[in-house]
Amino acid sequence: MQRLYDFIRRHPTGVDTFWGVVLFGFSVLWVGTTYPALGNPVAYGVVGALFSLVVALRRRTPERMLVLAVALGLAQLVFGLEPFMADFAMLVVIFTVAAHDGPRWASRLALVGGLCAAPLAALRWPIAEPSSGPAKVFFVVMMTVPFVLAWVLGDSLRTRRAYFAQLEERASRLEREREAQAKVAVAAERARIARELHDVVAHNVSVMVVQADGAAYVMDSSPETAKQALDTISTTGRQALAEMRRLLGILRTGEHQEAGEYVPQPDVQQIEDLVEQVRGAGLTVDFAIEGSPRPLPSGVELTAYRIVQEALTNTRKHGGPDVGASVRLVYFDDGLGLLVEDDGRGAPQEMYEDGGADGRGHGLIGMRERVGMVGGTLDAGPRPGGGFRISALLPLKPAH
Repeated sequence: MQRLYDFIRRHPTGVDTFWGVVLFGFSVLWVGTTYPALGNPVAYGVVGALFSLVVALRRRTPERMLVLAVALGLAQLVFGLEPFMADFAMLVVIFTVAAHDGPRWASRLALVGGLCAAPLAALRWPIAEPSSGPAKVFFVVMMTVPFVLAWVLGDSLRTRRAYFAQLEERASRLEREREAQAKVAVAAERARIARELHDVVAHNVSVMVVQADGAAYVMDSSPETAKQALDTISTTGRQALAEMRRLLGILRTGEHQEAGEYVPQPDVQQIEDLVEQVRGAGLTVDFAIEGSPRPLPSGVELTAYRIVQEALTNTRKHGGPDVGASVRLVYFDDGLGLLVEDDGRGAPQEMYEDGGADGRGHGLIGMRERVGMVGGTLDAGPRPGGGFRISALLPLKPAH
């Protein structure tokens, strides 16, 4: 049964042709049985054949078949060909046009034609037996009902199809939106990981380079100092590897995680450890906390840590010899303030304006992105009298 249904759906014109042939056969049979009463059986045969063509091609060209059916109906009225079996094609084509998602004029023409068919036929061929006026009206109304039902059923089918098509389009659009959102989320996650890797690598490698240069300088004169520098390099390298494993582990979803040291996300309390680490690398840093320390959102704490880390890294890279720095954390009622300054020569102008014309100003770009993610503000640039200043205000709640 399913195969037959599939065949019918795949060959609609063939099925309509079959029913057109059946309708033509019944029409010829009707003409043959009523031949003595017909004035012109050939005309009936031609009209029946054309109505059968209407049924056969109703789904391929519904508007043209509707016009042909209207023309045949008018020809019957003009030439006095009484309604017969082939006129059933009018009901079929009215239903088809109403169900077809085509121009609205065709559907309106089908409805008007259906409403006018029975009254015109009653006027052209009055009922022979005597009957009252109300009886004639009732008869005309009853003959009009099938045409109206055909149009109503077809229009309901068209509306239902349009509704399901709209649901499918909506589901498809939602699927595309979900895919787009997933891609955006992946891109955002990759950008976050890139910022994290930049902060981790830039800071720790900078510390290791400074310690390695110092160890090479005092290797012969002070072996103990060189040994401490090498220990610092080893500790810093392990921390960098641990953080890199943690970040890259995000990209290994579903895989077996490698054994190693994993550390939690840095927070504000670890800024003091960061300052001590930088001091151990040879940079003089003044650190102070103002206000009453209290727990902060994890995003704010990570942003504060990374800003201080990036600022001190830039101080070592661009501040020059004998540079000093200061770090201030200020706890407000509604947020956390950061101020990182140094008295060095500062970065070149292109390093902090618009990300850098040379494409190297990624550290400050990362700072602005981090601060923007938590709804804060960032000000970075040279300070009066020399040096560089980075100031940030991180609210407790992101701005809407």
